[in-house]
Amino acid sequence: MLSSYCSHSLSERGPIIIPSISGLGVISRLGNSPLSIRNAQFFESYSKLSKNKWKISCFRHEDFSPENPKSDGVEHCLHEKLVKKPELNNPADVKKDWISNLQEAAYVVFRTIQSRWTVPWTAETIMQVMVLWVVSFWFIGSWVIPFAAHMAGFSKESLTFRGQALFSLVTDATEGLAGIAILHRCLSRFRPLPSGWFIFSLKGNWLFDVAFGCFMFPLVNQLSQFNLSLLPILPSTPVALSSVEQSIAARDPVAMSLYLIVVSVCAPVWEEIVFRGFLLPSLTRYMPVSCAILVSSVAFALAHFNVQRMLPLIFLGVVLGIIFTRSRNLMPSMLLHSLWNGFVFLDLMR
Repeated sequence: MLSSYCSHSLSERGPIIIPSISGLGVISRLGNSPLSIRNAQFFESYSKLSKNKWKISCFRHEDFSPENPKSDGVEHCLHEKLVKKPELNNPADVKKDWISNLQEAAYVVFRTIQSRWTVPWTAETIMQVMVLWVVSFWFIGSWVIPFAAHMAGFSKESLTFRGQALFSLVTDATEGLAGIAILHRCLSRFRPLPSGWFIFSLKGNWLFDVAFGCFMFPLVNQLSQFNLSLLPILPSTPVALSSVEQSIAARDPVAMSLYLIVVSVCAPVWEEIVFRGFLLPSLTRYMPVSCAILVSSVAFALAHFNVQRMLPLIFLGVVLGIIFTRSRNLMPSMLLHSLWNGFVFLDLMR
């Protein structure tokens, strides 16, 4: 009866697992063949893995000891021939790496662009500054400087090429100073301004951005030709040369130098202060930075009062806005603006 009870209990327990000692006995009987050696390594690794699992379950804190920095995973216990190494030269993996690298580069480029400025004033102040600037620009150029010249006993039409170039320099400098004075007066009640406003610095890694913007000049020129094809000049419209073109045609070096100062120094400074330094960051209170770049670029193009150059000026404003928002520094956009105006001036000299 006892034997039947034992046999019945053994049958309910299922098959008996052979201990590792018997396994070693089987291996010893197989001899020193390669298959027996591999099986011995496998059983030895399996016994180590079993011990490690028991160790982790009983003394879990020992797994994180600095004396045992290696993981107790299967890959460390099995023989190196039994572990499948990952393929490093898979074309699909290389393609994924390129895509991830491009995504990281795009994130780095647009990360600073998407961060907005802290704007303490409202749309009322923005409209006040821009309207006063437009009125002062028109009033000084059309009335103040001509009236002052008339009071001095001469007119612009009677001046020589050098006199007209000096007249343009005085007019442009006066308009720029008036715009900066309006900006300073309207924002005086918000001082001290938050950080990131009206920064002029030669420090920073922005030379690459300026160089990249210079490569956009031929595209801006092509947009100018495309814009002219959309709005052709009527045959009945008289085409008059500007004072700048007349000075270039006369090859007067003094007049050309004065005009070069106007287009490459004066205009870029005050235009960037107004459109990139004030208008673009102010718009980020009500819209994303990308939309603020586009809206300020349209305002920049409209301020030139030249429909035939609307598209290239908008594109140029977008490029200047991106460079400014990346660096939060007015020096890069001023430099690129100056280089563009110099590029146009040299193009007129051909």
